[in-house]
Amino acid sequence: MAVEIEAKIKVDSLEPFRVKLAELGAKLAGEFLETNAIFDTEDHSLQAADKGLRVRSAKTSTGEQCTVTYKGPRRPGALKTRDETEISVGDFKKAVELLEVLSFKQVLSFEKKRQTWHYDTCKVELDELPGNLGLYVEIEGGSEQAIHKVQQALGLGHRQLIKTSYVGMVMSHLQDKGHGVRVMKFG
Repeated sequence: MAVEIEAKIKVDSLEPFRVKLAELGAKLAGEFLETNAIFDTEDHSLQAADKGLRVRSAKTSTGEQCTVTYKGPRRPGALKTRDETEISVGDFKKAVELLEVLSFKQVLSFEKKRQTWHYDTCKVELDELPGNLGLYVEIEGGSEQAIHKVQQALGLGHRQLIKTSYVGMVMSHLQDKGHGVRVMKFG
């Protein structure tokens, strides 16, 4: 099983980081509009165990990439670290249907705008969430050292890290607003 290690930092604007990444020679991998469908068991045992099950559609101007991802519980440490297993699938709706047939229940759906860059040995994601939840720089890499190196190069070494997942942020936001519907989209 792969291990996901990441640092997430809330920022006021993504533009300075686009400029900095280009100056550093980072490679733009793509711009995506993601739809994330989050699943759990009827008794919410995945959430209770700090685990996650997601189907994601990442649309670009040229097509769509779909994945099903399992995330294990967070490990202790300075950065957000957890086991992750991800597979590519050909059809978002069919993947959702399969999980529902297997008695998983969709508990949340939310969109995210994402620009992905590759720099050094890390992936840098420039993310925007709907509903005024904010803008984030997420750095994912194979080690804490690699992530800290990129964090420093981007001028983010002094910034506070956000350990809350996007799922947690969106669920809290919807709950605080009193929304019974668990869907958050742009526009």
